[in-house]
Amino acid sequence: MAVLTEEQTMLRDAAKGWTQDSAPVAALRKLRDDGSKASFDAKTWAEMGEMGWAGVIVPEDFDGSGFGYLGLGLILEETGRNLVASPLLSTAMIGASALVLGGSDAQKAAWLPKIATGEAVATLAVDEGSHHAPLNTALESKEAGNGFVLNGSKTFVLDGEAADLLIVAARTSGKAGDNDGITLFLVPDDAPGVTRTHLALIDSRGAAKIDFADVKVGPDAVLGEVGKGWAILEPVLDRAYAGLAAEMLGTATAAFEITLDYIKTRTQFGQVIGTFQALQHRAAKLFTDLETTRSCVEAALEAADAGGDTRLLASLAKAKASEVLHLASNEMVQMHGGIGMTDAHDAGLYMKRARVAEALFGSASFHRDRYAQLSGF
Repeated sequence: MAVLTEEQTMLRDAAKGWTQDSAPVAALRKLRDDGSKASFDAKTWAEMGEMGWAGVIVPEDFDGSGFGYLGLGLILEETGRNLVASPLLSTAMIGASALVLGGSDAQKAAWLPKIATGEAVATLAVDEGSHHAPLNTALESKEAGNGFVLNGSKTFVLDGEAADLLIVAARTSGKAGDNDGITLFLVPDDAPGVTRTHLALIDSRGAAKIDFADVKVGPDAVLGEVGKGWAILEPVLDRAYAGLAAEMLGTATAAFEITLDYIKTRTQFGQVIGTFQALQHRAAKLFTDLETTRSCVEAALEAADAGGDTRLLASLAKAKASEVLHLASNEMVQMHGGIGMTDAHDAGLYMKRARVAEALFGSASFHRDRYAQLSGF
């Protein structure tokens, strides 16, 4: 487990205080019930921008704080506790990472300051089917004049309807499944030929299907090198896995703590149910699983900060976080009994978010398989 610096501890504590006071779980209920179909509350995102959270990994030269991936992971963990709906993952973690790792000076100057202040929402459009399979990119990109024309679709794009910038994985050569031939493009939301369709997810946060019909972009839209986008996309995805795992850790920890408080006060058969040995064993297992997961998540974030190979640790973190959140959300519902099955209680909201997060950017099975392949099995 990482030993936090004084600055990291202050950042985590500030995030904890703000989410408790300004972004309770009730805010997600309100977002769900207001009928807007928005994936996040714009006012909440604006406040995050004002606090500097959107620019935590953005270098100081581009108006960020350059505070690192572990710092952003600590914030994501706290927002995960309260199921805070925001583009912190899609924009501050994934979008900013893509630009920092692969952007030209001009691309960075155009977008990173806007991301750092929360002025712009950026998102990665990578998957084309119901399961995470980035190498199966088939969206077509053909050279046209001195630029390119994009045709195809992306689905389950995080915050896709609200995004000002789409970072699109397209295929300029090769076939689905090939590493070579993938190119990343920066596509503004108002580009002619871009159509966005709302996808309602069970966690009430939403995503988008985005269609590209003869979308024309110039050579300055290429992020990195033509046909060599995988060299940028893979480490960006690793950061997505680690960031989402940090958020999931927060969600699982909150589910555990809420449940623990409940079994300490709920009586049955004339006894507090927390005195039942069977429940004690289940709570103890979940606690140890959470601590193991924390070590995995922090190791992945520290690897990203160190700039080394993040592949093994990122997949380990996402696999462990998926498993522990699945268990924590199940136990939350079961140990709360009847009330846990009602919409009046928050248990259902935690379970629904768990199921979406488990599938997002690869399930535990996907990441166990990736870990095994990377390890030579």
